[in-house]
Amino acid sequence: MHANLCLVLLSPQDLEVMPNILPTHLILAIGLVACTDEPTKNQPDGDTQTLPADPDDTAPAEESESTDDTGTPADGEDTATPDEDEPVDDSGEPTGEEPPMFVKSPKRGLSYNLLDAADFHAIESSVSWWYNWYFRTDTTADFEDTHEMQFVPMLWGHNPESDYVDLESWVLDHPKVEHLLVMNEPNLVDQANITPTEAVAHWLRYEQFQTDMLESHGREIALVGPAITWGTMAGFEDPVAWMDAFYEAFMTAEGREPRIDTLAFHWYDYGLDGQLTNLEKYGKDFWVTEMANWHIEEYWVIDTPEKQIETMTEMVNICETRADVERYAWFMGRWDPDPHHTSIFGDTPGELTAVGESYLDQPW
Repeated sequence: MHANLCLVLLSPQDLEVMPNILPTHLILAIGLVACTDEPTKNQPDGDTQTLPADPDDTAPAEESESTDDTGTPADGEDTATPDEDEPVDDSGEPTGEEPPMFVKSPKRGLSYNLLDAADFHAIESSVSWWYNWYFRTDTTADFEDTHEMQFVPMLWGHNPESDYVDLESWVLDHPKVEHLLVMNEPNLVDQANITPTEAVAHWLRYEQFQTDMLESHGREIALVGPAITWGTMAGFEDPVAWMDAFYEAFMTAEGREPRIDTLAFHWYDYGLDGQLTNLEKYGKDFWVTEMANWHIEEYWVIDTPEKQIETMTEMVNICETRADVERYAWFMGRWDPDPHHTSIFGDTPGELTAVGESYLDQPW
């Protein structure tokens, strides 16, 4: 048995009555009572710890949500909190989707016709998308879920109407597709080879496809292109010269600018940042859909994997740090001969070159 001192608070009315009943020196003493029914818990070091008082004697903690008489959240409130790895939407609510298997740059891609499962597995941890210069891929149908990589279709240029029909079907079968690459290197005579004036009709057909997908299927498909670079078309070697002429021709024909959602660009030399800066005049974000360094001038030639890795590191950093670069793709997966060492795959499926390993390891 032990005694604790408990202070009993007396009301003003009690104090007025007390002097008539008890001597003054006992008025305070009456507040001292022996508390013999409050147990203690002995601690390992011999100290004692008083257990919490009866919950009825303590003030309730402030509740963060309303409850009914049973303590159940009122009005069906959901008190569950999403797992910290569970995807949430812009309002913070769970989307119901599975957490991603890989944490990787959403910008990083590859320009290559990926087909082999071993190649996919080799890069899936760091590459988020790819394209193959065509509007569909022949890889397995579950590639998005298996590898968490997105395929982006392309209308290369001079596409017949049947391609638009097939593309519509393919896009409808792949609900995650949100972009369409168009018009590959129009100012190169051995590529799309489309003059600025000819490009107007092509672009109007791209816009019609975009409108049809929205109005008929509720699908918003962004047009990414044209994919311009320094070319071989007489008078339009400079991509800015080709773009200026295209804008002028389109304005003359349609009385407005072409509907370009994002501008695509290819670059195979030093100085990527300066090239993108020159294209800022069009007010568009960029996809750098082909990049590597094929410089051949003496003293600056890229002829070893080490030199290619050095320039690749700079290019990736530019693309990752520029806010106006939405995506970029390394060129390419595998080819032979490869005098500038740009392949990320070796001869064996799933085998990475030193350049490939470096590309996957680049920070973002």
